Amino acid sequence: MYLIESKRDGKWIMDPGLAMAFQEYIKTEIVLDETILMPYIMQPAIQIGKFQNAYEEVNVPYLEENDIKIVRRETGGGAIYLDERNMSFSFLFNDDNQNIYGNYKKLYAPAVEALKKLGVSDVVQEGRNDLVVDNKKVSGAAMTLYKGRIYAGFSLLTDPNYEAMVAALNPNQKKITSHGIKSIRSRVGSLRDYFNEEYQQITLDDFTTFMICSLMNIDTIDQAKRYELTPEDWEKIDQINRDKYSNWDWNYGRFKVFENHVVGRIDKVGTLRIAMKVEHAKIDEIQITGDFFGKKEIQTLEEHLKGTRLEKAALNDVLDDIKLTEYIAKLDQTTFIKFIMSELN
Repeated sequence: MYLIESKRDGKWIMDPGLAMAFQEYIKTEIVLDETILMPYIMQPAIQIGKFQNAYEEVNVPYLEENDIKIVRRETGGGAIYLDERNMSFSFLFNDDNQNIYGNYKKLYAPAVEALKKLGVSDVVQEGRNDLVVDNKKVSGAAMTLYKGRIYAGFSLLTDPNYEAMVAALNPNQKKITSHGIKSIRSRVGSLRDYFNEEYQQITLDDFTTFMICSLMNIDTIDQAKRYELTPEDWEKIDQINRDKYSNWDWNYGRFKVFENHVVGRIDKVGTLRIAMKVEHAKIDEIQITGDFFGKKEIQTLEEHLKGTRLEKAALNDVLDDIKLTEYIAKLDQTTFIKFIMSELN
């Protein structure tokens, strides 16, 4: 087994898009004679599955306010929250002779054995692709095939940020209708809670080293067989990141069409109903109704909003060009955008 750490100039890559581009480049361009192990870590981010609608999976306003990025992976599965307090591990298996593809129990088996050495005795693979302790999810896995090789990975929740996880993965839209693959929300647990006393204070770096050694079946990290990326490799990884994983259209706009209906009452404004058809994360059709007052035809405002990205910055740019209160009396721009983004309860 080869080890390729997601490190650049000796430091872990923390940008979510770059971390995903790193893995894609290895998957598509690096072919070795043995399995490849790629541990990675990132700053706070939501990683969604290839076939999911971002707006159904995350609380977009919360992500924007807390600088949490969203990144779409190339494999299926559900949405997960990742940050610098937890490590993830990806693999490239050269062929399916190991019967790994679709067999999450076998994929997890080396990790389960390693965790048991730390004291997590009751950890089991459960459901389709989860690792569970005391009915609490401590890992989620995904895999896909690429040119005869199996690309697979899982996260290990050592110190989950429960508050951020719950808030970020709790979309508060009033009603969204689409054909995206929705996540099944699970009770999440912390692996550290189950470590033996001698490992309770283990650092994430030491935990990662322990897991790498266990997964590679070596005694010390110095024994790891490594593949080093060149500056030319990194230039190509940077390009993948720019073109794809840090590209808004890939992360948000890839899902083709969905409908969003928001209904609520705003003080001094009245009842407001907004129905939208969203295509590639841009407003394709919109209808605004309610018992509010206005001087100008609401259809003009609707036309003005068509083609706008469903994000705060884009909505602000468009609405800066008009006087909103002429269409909906006493409604300020900030409140209107929060309503569209379903941030108001």
